[in-house]
Amino acid sequence: MSNFDVSPETQRITQEKLQRKLYLRNEFLKQKSDPFRHASGAGGTVFDSALLRYQSLSVNYSQFFRPNGKNIFQGIVYLIMPMVGCYYMIYNSRRKKEEAYRKGEVAYKDRIKTIC
Repeated sequence: MSNFDVSPETQRITQEKLQRKLYLRNEFLKQKSDPFRHASGAGGTVFDSALLRYQSLSVNYSQFFRPNGKNIFQGIVYLIMPMVGCYYMIYNSRRKKEEAYRKGEVAYKDRIKTIC
């Protein structure tokens, strides 16, 4: 590992993370490719506790949800604003078309025949 403005402590931590990652990867591959796994009754999948915790959290998310300013802001930006924006665009375009129809600027044959 090179010494580009990295302290020895950071290098040591990075090296430990790499070793742990390689160990876990090799352990997963060893369990995944075990031909006797089905015979032992363990099933065909490797048990991953992190995945189990993630799935449990996603199912029980509503129990742990706490509203705060960031959640409210995201709800407004991602939910309310697109709906209001679409409503405004549709309302404006239909109002302009109706206004042009009422003034007689568009001939009957040129009008679009739609249900809405």
